[in-house]
Order: sequence, then C-alpha cells, then structure tokens
Amino acid sequence: MFDIIEQAHLAELHFKSDPTSGLKSIIAIHNTKLGPALGGCRCIEYDSDLDAINDVIRLAKGMSYKSALARVPQGGGKAVILKPKGTFNRQSLYNAFGRFVNELGGRYITAIDSGTTLEDLDEVGRVTPHVSGNHSDGLDPSPNTALGVLAGMKAAALQRYGNSKLKGLTVAIQGIGNVGFHLASLLHEEGAKLLVADLDEQKVRQAQNVFHAEPMAPDQFCSAHCHILAPCGLGGVINEDSIQQFNCDIIAGSANNQLATIEMGQRLHDLGILYAPDYVINAGGLIQVSLGMHRASNAEISNKTWGISETLYDIFSRSCVENLPPSTVADMMAEEILYETHGGA
Repeated sequence: MFDIIEQAHLAELHFKSDPTSGLKSIIAIHNTKLGPALGGCRCIEYDSDLDAINDVIRLAKGMSYKSALARVPQGGGKAVILKPKGTFNRQSLYNAFGRFVNELGGRYITAIDSGTTLEDLDEVGRVTPHVSGNHSDGLDPSPNTALGVLAGMKAAALQRYGNSKLKGLTVAIQGIGNVGFHLASLLHEEGAKLLVADLDEQKVRQAQNVFHAEPMAPDQFCSAHCHILAPCGLGGVINEDSIQQFNCDIIAGSANNQLATIEMGQRLHDLGILYAPDYVINAGGLIQVSLGMHRASNAEISNKTWGISETLYDIFSRSCVENLPPSTVADMMAEEILYETHGGA
C-alpha cells in the first residue's frame, strides 16, 4: 500500500466506513501546493477494494496535473464511493459522505463525477461547505468545457496547418452529450463541417437538424476521414485496435483518459497524428468551477479558458523541439509546476 502511495507522490489517502448508511468511501489528496484539492466523487461498483484505491489515486493525480496546467489555485483530489449492492438510501449515503468530506477541514472540495448527481451533491452540501457544482451554485460546466476544447482545437490547427481558423475543416465528434452538443454548436459557428456519432439516435438527429451535421455509426468514428477527431464520450478510445484505423491529422476532444495506455501517446506521435492531451484541453469545466468559487467574473473565466490555447501551443512547440509526444510533454510541464517550482508533495 505504501509503495502505491509513494509511487504516485500522493499526499493523503483517507478511508471511511459507515455501517449505518452503507458508505464505503476513499478520498485521495494528491497535491495541495497550489491550493485545496478539488475533484469529483465517483460512485460506481468496483471488482475489489484495490481497484477502487488505484482508481482514486490515478484520478487525483490527474486532477493535480489538470489544475497545474490550467493555472488555477487548486490542488488535485478525488473521491470514490464503492456503490452498495442492492437497494440503498442515497440521501443517507451522501449525507455520510458529506460528513466524511467535512472531517478533512477543506483540504478536499468535492464535485460531480460518474454515478453522482446534482441531488446527491445537494445532500452533501447540507453537512459541509466543501462542495462545488450542486444546485446552489447554479453552474453547468459543460459550455465552458466545450469552449476550452474549441480553444485547444485552434491551437492544434495552428500547429498542424499554420492557421488557427477551423472554417472548412471536417471535425468528427463522438458523443453528443452536454459537452459534445455545445462543442458542435461552437464549431458550426466557426464554419466547420461536422460528422457526429452517438448511441442515442435522437441526439444525432438533433445535431443533423440544428448544425447540418452528417451522421455516422458509432463504430465508424475511429476510421472517419476528417481533419480533427474529437472524442467527447467515454475514455480509452485511443487503443491498440483503434489506432490502426485513424484517418485524421489531429485528435482533440473532451473525453477523459483517452489514451488506453501511456504507450499510445508515443504511437500517435510516431504516426504523425497531433494529440491534444485530454486533461489540458478539457480543463474548461475545472476553470469555471475553480474561478467561480473565487467569485471571478464571466469575462475572467472566459479569458482563462481561452488560455488553454496558449498552453497547448507551448506543449506542441516543445514536443517538436524535443521530439516527444505531447502527452509526455504535458506531464513534464505539470510536474515542473508541482514539484520543481513549489517543492515535493
């Protein structure tokens, strides 16, 4: 266990079991050098306790890196709730989780993630102020996440084509959910040609009607002939099978954990496909939540989000100079901010 903690440079790992509510939860605080750790609460079933531990540590580390490169005053943290089997009382479960969060005294701020709803966060907010993204906030981070992806696409287009304009480029979007739909709207305004795929046919039809998008089957996404491939659904889309199908110049989307393995970053680099590291390009939601907690204006949030373009262009430039994958360069730059500038975790 301590080997896992040390290898991840983890600052804190907390466990809570509450038999009354059925809560079994883990909170990982990876780094707080830049500010209190911020990260969502994931409530899903795990095959084992060790799987849950590894997941929460990996996610917390990712939030540290995301916060560092987004230049927001937050550290990285994450929580997981091992979803109880059978029926359970959600209010009781999340009330107990809120008390768990409160015990950490503000070192960790929780938010929404897979399996957790706004209503769940409302219950958390009854017992702790250290929560963001519940109904009382009135914040929907999806539009700002999409704006950050658009900014990142412009940086990638500038790097690849020498021009940041997206007009006339073909962009294939996988996942027309909250972020994907907003992204499609922004790209339509830019004059891009859209290809869209989603398991929900109604969402595809809506994109057709509103944005004149061309539909494609979900299993055609990876092989779509396009300038930019935008994964905006589940993670792991860049894997051993899909990488042999890619027919694009750029991969830039909002999905988390797009690389199935670290090695996929090098493979993309070798193939000449420009990859925008996911935790950099999808940081718009984090920026809105973090700056919103500090009462920043909408203009300040927007300006900070457009800064994703500059960060990615720096990553791409360094990638060319050092002949390293952008994913590797992003990790290096985040670690320089977290450790070299501010000391170790």
